[in-house]
Amino acid sequence: MTEAADSITGTRHAPGSGGLVIAPPGPREAPAAGEAPFDEAEVPLYYSRKTADILHKYGPGPRVHFHLGMFDGTPDTTVAQHLIRRRITDSQEAVIRHAAASWGAADHPPAALLDIGCGLGGGSIYWAQEHGSSVTGVTVTADHIPVMEHLVRRAGVRDRVTPVLGDIHDFREESAYDAAVAVESAVHMDRRRLFAVAARALRPGGWFGLQDHFLRRPEVAGFVNGYYRTRLGPLGEYVSAARAAGFELERNEDITDPVAEFWVQSMAWTAAELDRTAGADGPSPIARDRLTESAVGHGRLFRIWRDHAVETRLLLFRLRKD
Repeated sequence: MTEAADSITGTRHAPGSGGLVIAPPGPREAPAAGEAPFDEAEVPLYYSRKTADILHKYGPGPRVHFHLGMFDGTPDTTVAQHLIRRRITDSQEAVIRHAAASWGAADHPPAALLDIGCGLGGGSIYWAQEHGSSVTGVTVTADHIPVMEHLVRRAGVRDRVTPVLGDIHDFREESAYDAAVAVESAVHMDRRRLFAVAARALRPGGWFGLQDHFLRRPEVAGFVNGYYRTRLGPLGEYVSAARAAGFELERNEDITDPVAEFWVQSMAWTAAELDRTAGADGPSPIARDRLTESAVGHGRLFRIWRDHAVETRLLLFRLRKD
């Protein structure tokens, strides 16, 4: 049995510790006052259905990301589709490099890092390759594990990246990591439970870096949450949950403007995919109705980000030593 398969039963041991990784699910906390009900079971189903689409659009990897990217300016969208895809994947690499620098990893790379909501492992591989970290990548989607294992092998970092299948809310490692990151994944999670898990997993003085989306105008929440199976919340919700778990906010950087262009480039890639599949190049692995929905939806998302109805921010929290 592989390490990833063992992790489902909670018997895999993370680097540098001897405790269980994933415990059996416990009782869920009721939503806080004013917090919308959220069905966590939708998240793994959503990502399971999208795995092949993600690989087609953002692959071939081995560092495959499914998050926004940073752009400098507004590049021309009339170029060839493969150039748009390269531009998109470069922008995703750019934002993770920027985040790592913002979080101080260049000067003090974490020896042991927890990647929360790692997806197909693009970020986990980045931290292992670029900063030499030993990474535990946790995903709630079973379909991600064999793909991530393949990509990790391709990247040559099997000794430094360990995929784990499980619900992060039930993660039970204690004082095992120097740092944790959650790149556009906390938006799917219960923030109070997430920060409690991170506080338990980190060593005293460890840091927790987030790239996430924050609600500024409540009227757009229904569309975004329905589109991405998220649970958008305001910045204050994260800060309150972090403080309750013993964290202090050290850095808060608004990157909404440089990532808003991602939606435009994504629309351009999708339009090119629709044109390509209408011709002699054959069908796309992404269903045509899904492509059409994406083209329309990303146009609306661009306007939401352009108007700062939702903001994307990089946050750095530090666990208090007392």
